[in-house]
Amino acid sequence: MDEPSACAYTDYSKAGKDPEDLPATGEGSSGVERRVWDALYDIDDPEMPVSIVNLGLIYGVEVDREGHADVEMTLTYTGCPARKMLTEEIEQAVADTEGVESVDLRLVWSPEWSIEMVTEQGKDDLREFGLSV
Repeated sequence: MDEPSACAYTDYSKAGKDPEDLPATGEGSSGVERRVWDALYDIDDPEMPVSIVNLGLIYGVEVDREGHADVEMTLTYTGCPARKMLTEEIEQAVADTEGVESVDLRLVWSPEWSIEMVTEQGKDDLREFGLSV
């Protein structure tokens, strides 16, 4: 049996954002970047009705003057079965945002996602869904 290989589209390095700086929520963003954040807030986790932003999966968004959007995100765990579906939905939503010309979505594992990265709104949504947070 072959050993699993690393995904070429995933950053496995340990040099990630400081967990103290997360969750990223887009607070203070404006213009095209704000519209990208709004599009991301509209995407719910496939397994529960909670925004991926409020769940703490988005680590950062940057949009340059040429309309190129860089989105950095993680998943709740590396073996997430909805990985492909979710990343494709995110890429499409960002690409469809007014003012965005191109998108790079970077999946990272550092820092590792934890329940502490969920926003207060996300925790409220999880409780409403029936999960204890």
